[in-house]
Amino acid sequence: MDPAFIQNLHGLLEQATQAQTATVKAATTAIKRDYYKNPQTIPALFEIIATSHNDAVRQLAAVELRKRINADENNLWTALPPDMRTVIKQKRLVRHSTARAISAIANIELPLGTWPELLAFLDQSCSSPTATHREVGIFVMHTVLESIVEHPQYASQIPSFMELFSRLLQDPESLDVRVTTIRSLGILAEYVGERDKEDIKRFASLLPGMITVLGQCIVNDDEPNSRHIFDVLETLLILEAPIIGKYTADFVQAFVGWANNKDITSELRIMSLNSLNWVVKYKKSKVQSLGLAPQIIQSLIPAIGDPEDDLDGESVYRSALRVLDELALKLPPSQVFPPILSTAQQCIQNPDPQIRRAGLLALGVSVEGCSDYMQSQMSAVWPIMEAGFNDPDAIVRKASCNAVCSICEYLEDECVERHAVLVPGLLALMGDDATQKDATTALDSLLESLPGVIGQYLPTLMERFVYLLDTAPLKVKALVTAAIGSTAAAARQEFIVYFEPLMAKFDPFLSLSDEGDEGELRGIAMDSIGTLADAVGREAFGPYFHPMMAKSFEMLETTRAPRMRECAYILWGVLASVYDDDFAQYLPRCVVPLIESCKKAEVGEDPAEGATEASAIPISEDDIIGDEDLEGINLEVNSAVTIEKEVAVDTLGTLFVHTKGAFMPFVEQCAMVLIEILDHYYEGIRKAGVNSLFEFVQTFYKLSNPPKWEAGFPPAVPLHDTVNDLVQHSLAALIQMYSTEDDKEVVTTLLSNLSETINMIGPAYLAGSSVPRPTLIGEGPVPTQPVPHIESICQIVEQVLDKKSLCQNDPDEEPAGGEDGEDELAELDSVLIQCAGDVVAALAAVLGNAFPALFNRFFPRISRFYKKKSSLMDRSSSIGTIAEILSGMKSTVTPFTNDVLHIIGRALTDPDAEVVNNACFAVGLVIENSEVDLSGQYLPLLGQLRGLVAQLNARDNAAGAIARMIIRNSTAVPLDQVLPVILGIMPLQADPVENKTVLRAFIVLLHSNPAPIMAHIDQLLQVIARVLDPNGDDVIGDEMRASLIEVVKVLYQQVPDKVNAVGLASFAA
Repeated sequence: MDPAFIQNLHGLLEQATQAQTATVKAATTAIKRDYYKNPQTIPALFEIIATSHNDAVRQLAAVELRKRINADENNLWTALPPDMRTVIKQKRLVRHSTARAISAIANIELPLGTWPELLAFLDQSCSSPTATHREVGIFVMHTVLESIVEHPQYASQIPSFMELFSRLLQDPESLDVRVTTIRSLGILAEYVGERDKEDIKRFASLLPGMITVLGQCIVNDDEPNSRHIFDVLETLLILEAPIIGKYTADFVQAFVGWANNKDITSELRIMSLNSLNWVVKYKKSKVQSLGLAPQIIQSLIPAIGDPEDDLDGESVYRSALRVLDELALKLPPSQVFPPILSTAQQCIQNPDPQIRRAGLLALGVSVEGCSDYMQSQMSAVWPIMEAGFNDPDAIVRKASCNAVCSICEYLEDECVERHAVLVPGLLALMGDDATQKDATTALDSLLESLPGVIGQYLPTLMERFVYLLDTAPLKVKALVTAAIGSTAAAARQEFIVYFEPLMAKFDPFLSLSDEGDEGELRGIAMDSIGTLADAVGREAFGPYFHPMMAKSFEMLETTRAPRMRECAYILWGVLASVYDDDFAQYLPRCVVPLIESCKKAEVGEDPAEGATEASAIPISEDDIIGDEDLEGINLEVNSAVTIEKEVAVDTLGTLFVHTKGAFMPFVEQCAMVLIEILDHYYEGIRKAGVNSLFEFVQTFYKLSNPPKWEAGFPPAVPLHDTVNDLVQHSLAALIQMYSTEDDKEVVTTLLSNLSETINMIGPAYLAGSSVPRPTLIGEGPVPTQPVPHIESICQIVEQVLDKKSLCQNDPDEEPAGGEDGEDELAELDSVLIQCAGDVVAALAAVLGNAFPALFNRFFPRISRFYKKKSSLMDRSSSIGTIAEILSGMKSTVTPFTNDVLHIIGRALTDPDAEVVNNACFAVGLVIENSEVDLSGQYLPLLGQLRGLVAQLNARDNAAGAIARMIIRNSTAVPLDQVLPVILGIMPLQADPVENKTVLRAFIVLLHSNPAPIMAHIDQLLQVIARVLDPNGDDVIGDEMRASLIEVVKVLYQQVPDKVNAVGLASFAA
């Protein structure tokens, strides 16, 4: 090796470590020109690492060495003579700075089997009696481990590695050895298969030791090493192999203990809470089966009660609340809400205001995941909220406002019922500077839900809001502006009196800057103006329509702030919904920026938002040299741009829906953008993409002036060619997206739109085929042939109903077994299952005679959710879905009559009225549609239904079921007993659609068996008079109205005095 070559390279490296920019630039240029392409640079760098006395030079040489080894597809390394490569490998420089270079060499040599000495050397180093040798050995092992285990010829080494790591995990002298061992185990875990039971067992036995080492790091306030171990544990939580298993409770106990330990740093407590959140998210089946939720909830109250000590936007209490939120979303509400309610009731009486605050925050964060379950519990919730309103400490009053915000969002009807307490209470808190912001935000959430009662509060509200608009700080003005928008949304035409003065007050806000508090107020003002436009209508807003569009375009031209673009897009969507075709003139100027936003890159800073050449960090694959080298490099997704993109995607669909044919020139380009965006990493954008793509399909279909579809498959009525093209491209993309979709809300949105679109377009939507993507779960063959879309949809529904879709994937979940299985679901899971059932109901409606072939694929799966241990939501949904399927099947239900009646009969005796109501509807449909003679079962069914008529919640559908019996076979019904009861509850209120069914039964009797119904002619005429009253609500529709008028004409010929007595004579003319 030429010493001059080494010396010159050393000098250049030394210059590259200097502070002078010009010197560094000159040295870098020389190194690239004279050394980067030369294979001799590799041994020269090794020599510099071994002999240089300059630490900075050795470090830089190590970094460059790894790059040179990997450069040009390893050609520089392989260009060295074999004997020189052997000499380099034998040197085995074991400093940390060269460990990654050794790893780079190992990547090349180990697969070729040309470095067998490496493993022996590492084992020897790791077993050395000297701690520093063990530290170096395990560090090198950590850096090369992935290179070793990813090659099949070394797979048999995994047990021996585990044995080695088991010893090192208990190293008596060096914490570094123990920590690096855990990091190595993290790498090894990714190569443990979910069926490798022995490896899983060996690995699991090391978990207690890993928790012990983590505890040692935490006690020492060793944040870097603690972070490394938390990262490993979180990796174990997301792996398919169920390594954590029986140690889930130990993890929970350890994480909760550290989270509540105020003697350690907030950063470490936050790390513990984040890992606990991962346990709930990825091991929810274990958390559920072990009943850990109450323990977690009660244990987290001290952490939630921590003061607000934000660290870069993070805090202990917020992290603890995220865990509760995850519990509420992932677990059955019966496991989560009762302990949260009980804990909140205890907390609100605690003398410590931080604990009272914690109870309210915990209650508020649980609402999203438990809202359906909470409906029956609100009588116990409201006293806690009201106690919070009146608490002597401001932090508690603020927490009560935050909790009310959540309740308003998810339990709107319950809040409306409580308006007489909530509105005055929040108005009072608005007058307190300490709670003004939180109370205003809570009012904003509440007011939009009060359209029926807002009038009584309008003068007081608007007086307070206008005063604050004139006098409050910018932050409060922004909140008030948003609340004014919600007030307008509820008041609608009642708001017109305030409209123009408020527009004058909002106008200056639109000229503020786009940064800080001014930018927030500017954006909210534009949002609220859109809400005002929707509230007062096109005529009242007319003078402001074109000026506001001009201001929105000006905003796009003068700022690139994502928040401002987002507000402009929202305004366009609202104004398009108000002005429909009149908005079309603006489409060319709107669609272009919307598409640009959809295609915008999100990684790094927006160039217009503060990035400079000096702050930019060029990142290339060659620069990524391992996790330690990347510490401090901040690669962040620009979340503001992501939200801008989500709004842009949503707005595209809105514009097409409302401008209809005028949007046609943009359909193809926009549809391709929407299809492309289905693969976006952010679930909010994927969800918006699904919604907008379905809006495109539905609107395009309507514009084709299609004939009414006919049930059956293959479809008898084809789609227009251009509509079919869009359907085929979009449906293929949506099916492909599903196969890799891991977010439940996105899949729920997909299924909800799918059922709606199938019902709209009919069987032609299901025609066609495409090659699906390989699924990310399961072991089926990779698909290569097109699969009919109808089959793909059926498979999607089956997977969801079986809880085997990717978004439901839980490797720790044990199969449910009979009535004793794990039957209760989280509410989000229940909604997902319900949407899958809606797709089945849509298939039943459009497939006609082709659906019975699919019935046995779906009926057992849907029936499975009707069990004693199932939640009310699941039992009700199961029976309700079966009823909707029966409605679509019509007479094709005949072969399945007995199977269906079996489960419906059980549901008629359910303890909850909501389930019974659905069962009444279902049994009526079976009686009406099945060709099996069920008259022999009428009397026992009537015994159940007659009692249900007296129950308000089940009355209407019970009456409908009895009416269907009369229609099918009135002679099998004891009419003298039944008719007085049915006539006495008409017209029906809760489910007015069934009025038509009952009236149809009366008409059938008048035609075929008039004596029983004529015996009650006075009651019958009173019912007819009520439903035909032109001043009342229309509960029967035009067709039934025409039929009843014909009945009145006939009855007028028979009993004119009685017809006149109830005021129906005008209909008999």
